[in-house]
Amino acid sequence: MSGDMFMGALVDAGVSPRLLEDAVKALGVEAQLEISRVVRSGIAAAKVDVWVDGEKDMPREEFWGSHGDDHKDTHHPHSHAQREHGSHSHSAGDEGSRPVSATVSARADASHEHTTHHHAPHEHSHGRALSEIKRIITAAGISESAKHTAIAIFEALGAAEAKIHSTSIEKVHFHEVGAVDAMVDIVCAAVGAEALGVDEIVCSPLNVGGGTVKCAHGTFPVPAPATLELLKDAPVYSSGLQAELVTPTGAAIVKTLAARFAAFPEMKIEKAGYGAGSRDFSGHPNVVRLTVGVASSDIAARPAHEAISVLEANVDDLNPQVFGYVMDRLLEEGARDAFAVPVQMKKNRPGMLLTVLCRPEDAERLTQFVFAETTTLGVRRREESRETLARHWESVTTPWGAVRIKIASMNGAVTNYAPEYEDCKKLAAEHRVPLKLVMQEAARAYLQGGKKHLPERAQRSTG
Repeated sequence: MSGDMFMGALVDAGVSPRLLEDAVKALGVEAQLEISRVVRSGIAAAKVDVWVDGEKDMPREEFWGSHGDDHKDTHHPHSHAQREHGSHSHSAGDEGSRPVSATVSARADASHEHTTHHHAPHEHSHGRALSEIKRIITAAGISESAKHTAIAIFEALGAAEAKIHSTSIEKVHFHEVGAVDAMVDIVCAAVGAEALGVDEIVCSPLNVGGGTVKCAHGTFPVPAPATLELLKDAPVYSSGLQAELVTPTGAAIVKTLAARFAAFPEMKIEKAGYGAGSRDFSGHPNVVRLTVGVASSDIAARPAHEAISVLEANVDDLNPQVFGYVMDRLLEEGARDAFAVPVQMKKNRPGMLLTVLCRPEDAERLTQFVFAETTTLGVRRREESRETLARHWESVTTPWGAVRIKIASMNGAVTNYAPEYEDCKKLAAEHRVPLKLVMQEAARAYLQGGKKHLPERAQRSTG
């Protein structure tokens, strides 16, 4: 599992190559995608390569064989935060990698980390900070949800790196992962996953491979330290193949996109796609498989159960303008929902009760955010269980452009539908038409398209 292999699987599963190419253009960087068909151990698959400044990746073993230790960034104070996965050469013959100064998302296993051999390490020894990467992605012309997903993937990588090097995420500089080709991998993964239109992504246990990997700090066992940190709580195993089969970028994509790890889900299969890495192992297809299907009606009939954390804080002395900012930022930071109700507090002071719903694994981080951004002195936390209706997205065409429709269903029948606000808002602003008109036209297009009933399509999954 790696970034470019996931892109290949998306394309092979039906995601439009043009969509990914447009996402690359939206970043405003000098990069292009090259998509080809290859065979890996008898399996036909899509292969996606990223070209940056007119150069394509070269095999990692060739790069490190000719450069050796010359490309270790030992003169810059930030060199301790180099991506472990970007500067390795693998004992089993890894794919390829960019030098520390301008590398790409981790790809080792099956994929390959790009190497641009014309750039000297000192040219970009500072790398990119997470704040700079966020600015680039935020300015890109892609959907808001795709932006949030891409940023979350980078944040997962940064958090893992910070933990490994005992530093803060703000001090981590992405010497490799911040490179242009890494942003292409991650943004395309976010845009492509959104285009699948599924309710959840289910991941199988991951084969991490074996052997050792040479990093900037020495030789380490596979999985690399960043990969290991990212895969905490995930089921993993090794088939014995002496190669790195899950890269840090691949692990971060899984950590961010996968709703859960499980055996192959019970579903009616619609299509499957295969994304190839660079190497062709004997007896081991070097591919990522993406299977898209629809849950059977008896599964869809049951509302989904999930554990959720509820955070609450009473606030009576916060500027209302700041309160609105906090609400927006909580949603951007990954809260499932955030809302407030007016309350009468002690000494008869009017105040607000802030409530945040989030995943249990995000509760501590969002609690710290509430403390940092509001004036509250305490945050209450409790764990609850909630049931949710199956939902999925459909796209409709309006006179001004495409709009996604969120559709909720129970027992295979639609119970609610609504045009995506951000899509309608964007079209209304671009074409200078009333927002309510865009929303009405989107709803009309959905109803005229005969989407009132969805037998056996209440919950879409991908494995």
